[in-house]
Amino acid sequence: MSRVAKNPVLVPAGVDVVIGGGEITIKGPLGSLTQFVHPSVKVEREGDGLQCSAVEGAVNSKAMSGTMRALVNNMVTGVSKGFERKLTLVGVGYRAQAQGDKLNLTLGFSHPVVHQMPEGIKVETPTQTEVLIKGVDKQAVGKVAAEVRAYRPPEPYKGKGVRYSDEVVTLKETKKK
Repeated sequence: MSRVAKNPVLVPAGVDVVIGGGEITIKGPLGSLTQFVHPSVKVEREGDGLQCSAVEGAVNSKAMSGTMRALVNNMVTGVSKGFERKLTLVGVGYRAQAQGDKLNLTLGFSHPVVHQMPEGIKVETPTQTEVLIKGVDKQAVGKVAAEVRAYRPPEPYKGKGVRYSDEVVTLKETKKK
């Protein structure tokens, strides 16, 4: 069995879990998430937690049991606490402004960049150079953050661009004559 799958997923109070029909649905104070359960993994409710175990004889069942446990744990965390990713804009004139479900970015192009947020993802701009992307689904939050960063990734000479707040950009030295 996978070492990850040996640990049960603790379900906090206020979170409902429904297992059936080849899928698991988790509802909490922040929303609801549904995930298909891999056929080679069995998810069971044990007390105040969920246990993922491998089905005997199935190919890759040990590896998939760990993967399913991680996905279920992210679902439980998402509906109870939520996920957020913080982006920082570095550069003269680089600005961001949230308007409803759209993010307006000024990144040094000849035109403004407008990024439409998918359903379930909220965006905030505490300052003009900070962007907070929040949501229940960890994968969706990470994907949106990566899409926004891809408009102008940090360049290696001055470090200008959109970067994650915890990202370290190593700067290159310029050419010498």
